[in-house]
Amino acid sequence: MPPFVLPLPLARARAVTAVPEGRGWSLEPKWDGWRCQLHTATRRVWSRRGTDLSRAFSDVADAAAELPDAVLDGELVAVLDDGSGVAFDRLQSRAGRRGPRRDADFTVHAAFFDVLAVGATDWRPRPYAERRAELLRLLDAGPATLRPVPATEDAGQALAWVGALAGVEGLVGKRTLAPYAAGLASGWVKWRERHTTEAVVLGVTGTTPTTQALVLGRPRLGGMRAVGVSLPLAGPLRQALAPLLRVAGEEMREVPAAACGLPGTDTVRFWPVEAEVVVEIEADQPGVEPGRHGRRPLVRRVRGDLSPDLLDEGE
Repeated sequence: MPPFVLPLPLARARAVTAVPEGRGWSLEPKWDGWRCQLHTATRRVWSRRGTDLSRAFSDVADAAAELPDAVLDGELVAVLDDGSGVAFDRLQSRAGRRGPRRDADFTVHAAFFDVLAVGATDWRPRPYAERRAELLRLLDAGPATLRPVPATEDAGQALAWVGALAGVEGLVGKRTLAPYAAGLASGWVKWRERHTTEAVVLGVTGTTPTTQALVLGRPRLGGMRAVGVSLPLAGPLRQALAPLLRVAGEEMREVPAAACGLPGTDTVRFWPVEAEVVVEIEADQPGVEPGRHGRRPLVRRVRGDLSPDLLDEGE
């Protein structure tokens, strides 16, 4: 059994605009999936927030029985059966279920990138390079759906993975001599090819379905501040959001247009919703700060694996 209480707070990566290069850095592909931790001996799977996913991802939990007793940190990825790649939204279909559906068109894989414990030994104080070697040993000859992510100290090779490997949306850099630490104390960094980040839905604006857009917010001083208004939502995305949003009042509200990067207008009127749904957005500049976007951001998808309390202020 592990030498600590599970689930553990996991390491997080700080967003950067350039791929780290030089001696002492190891680079891994950043897959488009749900973060998880796995205890192989008890076949338990948890999300980044500590939600028990063992029943929803019982196929991953059952496959873990073939591995030695260990606690692993990794990513759940939905691999499409037709070989066309991965689909982040398929993971949401597992919520509240007891494993895979018979008619599903995907298989869930777990891509692991760190080991936190082996048996009763805490591996977190050990250097990343040692943890990496142990991870490879643990997963050697293991199930095909539970595999280690590739890693390299060659930035050129790492960049070649982006776009070449299905589902890779960027890179994560780790110091080879650093121990494992929770949160941003890990020293990990993440680089994405496009400028994407997360925001909280604060409201809906627009007078017709084709003009509906989201008022977006970020945590600030214990509250939430508006940082942008999205482009109009595509039909499938409107349908995905509709059952998730809860109205937060019977009257429309206003936010200064300048705070949302919309020059030329005084205010933006919107119907408020409870600040509990996180979406991923893509903008023409990194970061989410009032007025910094040259154009309104595009909402890419719902992040059902995240909640507002997981977003850093000013990230």
